[in-house]
Amino acid sequence: MVHSRQVGPERTGTSPPRWVLDTNVVLSALLFPTGRLTWLRDAWRSGAIVPLASGETTTELIRVLHYPRFGLAPGEQEDLLADYLPYCESVVVSGAVATPECRDPRDRPFLELALAGEADALVTGDKDLLALAATYPIPVLPPTAALATLPAR
Repeated sequence: MVHSRQVGPERTGTSPPRWVLDTNVVLSALLFPTGRLTWLRDAWRSGAIVPLASGETTTELIRVLHYPRFGLAPGEQEDLLADYLPYCESVVVSGAVATPECRDPRDRPFLELALAGEADALVTGDKDLLALAATYPIPVLPPTAALATLPAR
């Protein structure tokens, strides 16, 4: 069950932050449950953050989970998706969304999702996306900086 909402109404100050997580960040949190991004998996499970997902970003995640280097059986891929997608808010990115030029065309859906979904941040370790931080209207943060924005638990 993926959550969906209409973008527009003002959120309350107590709403959890809504973050776009790039594919590598999601993979790190899912594939390495005791790794450096364990906190992120715990954050979406507990409702401390709400990850945003679009059709394109979900398709990218599914595509990457099929990479042979991960050695994941179809059932394992489904289990990982089931540990992420139900916590996501689905955002429909319709029409052209003006985004800055980026070197990697696979980054564009994350930029579009952040704008269309009115994200509070785009969380990434991708150097091309991080390079846009100074000019992009939504904060582009590495995971450690994103963690620092969350209230202490």
